[in-house]
Amino acid sequence: MSVADYALSSVCKETVCWEGQSGHCSDEPILIYLTVGGAVTPMRVLESDSIASVKLRIQQCKGFVVKKQKLVFSGRELARNGTLIKDYGVTDGNVLHLVLRLSDLLSIVVRTVCGKEFEFHIDRHRNVGYLKQRIRKKGEGFIDLEDQELFCNDEKLDDQSLFHDICKGDDGVIHLIIRKSAKVRTTPIHRDLKLSVEAPCIPGESESTDQRVKLGENRTKQIKIVSKIVIPPGVGFWLEPILVNPKINFFPFLRDMINSTYEGLKRGNRPIRSSEGTGGTYFMQDSTGQEHVSVFKPMDEEPMAVNNPRGLPSSADGEGLKRGTRVGEGALREVAAYVLDHPRNGPRLVSGEEMGFSGVPPTVMVQCLHQEFYHPNGSSKHVKIGSLQKFMNNDGNCEDIGPGAFPVEEVHKITVLDIRMANADRHSGNILIRKEADGNIKLIPIDHGYCLPTKFEDCTFDWLYWPQACEPYSPETVDYINSLDAEKDIELLKYYGWDIPLQCARTLRVSTMLLKKGVARGLSPYAIGTIMCRENLNKESEIEEIISEAQDSLLPGMEESAFLESISQIMDSHLDKLAK
Repeated sequence: MSVADYALSSVCKETVCWEGQSGHCSDEPILIYLTVGGAVTPMRVLESDSIASVKLRIQQCKGFVVKKQKLVFSGRELARNGTLIKDYGVTDGNVLHLVLRLSDLLSIVVRTVCGKEFEFHIDRHRNVGYLKQRIRKKGEGFIDLEDQELFCNDEKLDDQSLFHDICKGDDGVIHLIIRKSAKVRTTPIHRDLKLSVEAPCIPGESESTDQRVKLGENRTKQIKIVSKIVIPPGVGFWLEPILVNPKINFFPFLRDMINSTYEGLKRGNRPIRSSEGTGGTYFMQDSTGQEHVSVFKPMDEEPMAVNNPRGLPSSADGEGLKRGTRVGEGALREVAAYVLDHPRNGPRLVSGEEMGFSGVPPTVMVQCLHQEFYHPNGSSKHVKIGSLQKFMNNDGNCEDIGPGAFPVEEVHKITVLDIRMANADRHSGNILIRKEADGNIKLIPIDHGYCLPTKFEDCTFDWLYWPQACEPYSPETVDYINSLDAEKDIELLKYYGWDIPLQCARTLRVSTMLLKKGVARGLSPYAIGTIMCRENLNKESEIEEIISEAQDSLLPGMEESAFLESISQIMDSHLDKLAK
């Protein structure tokens, strides 16, 4: 039994009583069922319980400690912690899906034949080769691993062995011993293969394949991908970029990322599936197996998709976890966030700079084959399509420390991105922290699969509660915002292969309009952000009210441009009142 299974089986079944009450509750308890890892466990809660209190009860169970957890009900994430569980429509007998992350840190004790012991703390998704590198860095004279190997329970460990495969118990401690061993002869894998970005198809047994990915009953129609996948016989892996527009010239840093990822697969360094998140996310290794170089997110493993590895049910109507998004379009949105994160001197089409204003990591659409990807009912020979993003070295995320240490400009650059893209999933866990050599802190935004929704209902920005959000934008940031052009951005997305739907294009137009009008009146990120985000689940945000008011005045046959002009006039009225 896993830690998670043990914990959920230990959830107390008595009713929850508020402080100051004696033996009875404010309303009748309801029985819900939690599922995780295939196990179903009953749990009693009150309809008046908040999402946060339900999560806390799960977390406080004996032997069950998690850093993150998400609850999903009826195809929707219960993301607003302060909202009552009944407001999400949860009633007696409903099933909630629990998605969690157990501790990834293992304590590894290494003992030499001389009896000396040394302790290392290693991420459970690292391999033995990484530990050897750490041992060598321990210092001169610690141990010479040239002719010695690591053993666990008398079994020699290969450099590619992952620690989560080695760890058999739940205590998070692995005991290893260093012994002399005969040298192991290694054979390079597929030495003759090379990745060609400009000419991805090579001779061999081939099959023309329509690469529009089927996700349940839906097909991703906004991106037209038809290419030949040519895989030589006997090859167990493949990776190549998707060239939607033959005019696209890959920038050198994107080509380097793809080539480094390919070389890692070629050397036998398998993709490592992350234990975080609600979908399939894979860390791709370099040729040495010691460093992560990219992150791959397949379309068919997204939350609620047909091959989701986290046990979430498939979407019945194609809608994603966030209102206004579609299952299987997360990868497109990941790429869109990078494409639209322009450098300061203009669109990426012209500049070719690696990082944009907000620092979204370089991202590109690829097709990839490997047996480590999740294939519950199909062949591991199925080529997957998804986003490939550069892995960014970091020192944790914003959940690990309070926001007081973050520079104002670093916070502001993320607020610009989130407002403009109407991000429906910005929380502290998807903003990475990196401490630079000069002591400055950089913030790196990731996970943009829920940006550009068709509606504003689920827009959430954690930074609204940070003090930096109340500071006015700097003149440099205002200049950048004034340079934004939603119409050119929509054309740019088409150039890169996403024929963005009308409703998503409208979201981009309206959010860009709000951002530009807001800074023109000197409004802070907080003031603009609160216009886009709901105070609670059942009360529409101000931007939703503006759109509804414009729709009420909509005449039959009115064109989109006239509708946007109506929104602009109503928005001016709202903002003028706010500015006063």
